[in-house]
Amino acid sequence: MLDINNMKKSDFWYDLPQELIAQHPAEPRDSSRLMMIDRRSGSIEHAHFYNLCEQLREGDLLVLNDSRVLPARIYGERADTGSFIEFLLLEQKSNDEWEILCRPGKKARLGAQFVFGGGKLKAEITGILEDGNRIARFSVSEGNIFSVLDEIGQMPLPPYITEKLEDKERYQTVYSHEVGSSAAPTAGLHFTKEMLAKIEEMGVNIAYVTLHVGLGTFRPVKEDRVLDHKMHSEHYEVPGRTAELIRQTKANGGRVIAVGTTSCRTLESVAQKYGEVIACDGRTEIFIYPGFEFKVLDGLVTNFHLPESTLIMLVSAFLGYDKTMQAYRTAVEEKYRFFSFGDAMLIV
Repeated sequence: MLDINNMKKSDFWYDLPQELIAQHPAEPRDSSRLMMIDRRSGSIEHAHFYNLCEQLREGDLLVLNDSRVLPARIYGERADTGSFIEFLLLEQKSNDEWEILCRPGKKARLGAQFVFGGGKLKAEITGILEDGNRIARFSVSEGNIFSVLDEIGQMPLPPYITEKLEDKERYQTVYSHEVGSSAAPTAGLHFTKEMLAKIEEMGVNIAYVTLHVGLGTFRPVKEDRVLDHKMHSEHYEVPGRTAELIRQTKANGGRVIAVGTTSCRTLESVAQKYGEVIACDGRTEIFIYPGFEFKVLDGLVTNFHLPESTLIMLVSAFLGYDKTMQAYRTAVEEKYRFFSFGDAMLIV
């Protein structure tokens, strides 16, 4: 029995064989496996992602995160010595200044200058933050930083993916639009444009929110006591059309189904702040764990997450702790593929 007031991160541990960590996305996208879980009973069925259409009903609403991943990992050299440096751009702070991670960090002292892409992009360290991250001011030889990153940048794949990604677009959803994420909202990677069109033809509405996924998504929970963990901050935006579709869906008895934990966190953050989902933008540090009372969600599409992560805690809050851990044990037994390029689950 889980003690909600004294949860330990070890409560959310499960054994995962290394070979079940997906190194490549499924081809085609919607051929991934789909574990379908009844939220009330915990009963489990096995299908494929293209079978999702059969589980949706006219009047339902799918909410997707349209954030687009920045090819934010760049390799260059220090301007004066030519020694190697790696930058990972985390968040734009002003027109030309970004918060970054860099390695080796000892080379990135205040005032240090770096060159990337043979001079197409230059940077100077203008600040050092408490956590060791840097602030860097960038300049480009032509175009803008986004066009240069598209040319020279690499996708910031999570550390458990060790094989090279040949096609950058496979770490983007087919509906990605708003550039700004450090990681993909991976539950959406399974959708194809044809599948989305079919869903809309069925009378299921599709709406979008934007939440720029930060690298905090991959940071482990360090505190043993779950309630002592401090969440990272991420920027979100909810358009007026999305807020109105959620209101209509609820009023007409339809289900609001979030695609991904990022969409879930956006909707529940706004509802917690304003009492309902309204058109707005802001930052959220919401931490969803067992005991949380959901105000918006009726369903969730999500991938299989790391042991002891805040994401498996969120799923446990929605599905229930015992049902979640049983679903993960089943996924291991049935050899589902895990994490960013892995398979999905539908909880309704």
